[in-house]
Amino acid sequence: MQTKECPKCGATWIGGEHYWAGTGKKGNELDLAGLVCNKFGDETCINPCLGMEGGVTWVDRLTTMDKEDEWPVNGTA
Repeated sequence: MQTKECPKCGATWIGGEHYWAGTGKKGNELDLAGLVCNKFGDETCINPCLGMEGGVTWVDRLTTMDKEDEWPVNGTA
């Protein structure tokens, strides 16, 4: 099984599947592009989705966090 690691961000591909560097969880290449590669990537980035639009972005993440802050925790206000 082939393993590749991005020299820019440390993301890993094992057998062609992307895994997040920080958590080791299976990831999504388009989300990685939206969150990391399109903003910070360079010619060393190995993500095949580098430069593609779509996936999750930091704007999406912040919007989700803002919505979650509107709801009471554990059903209490």
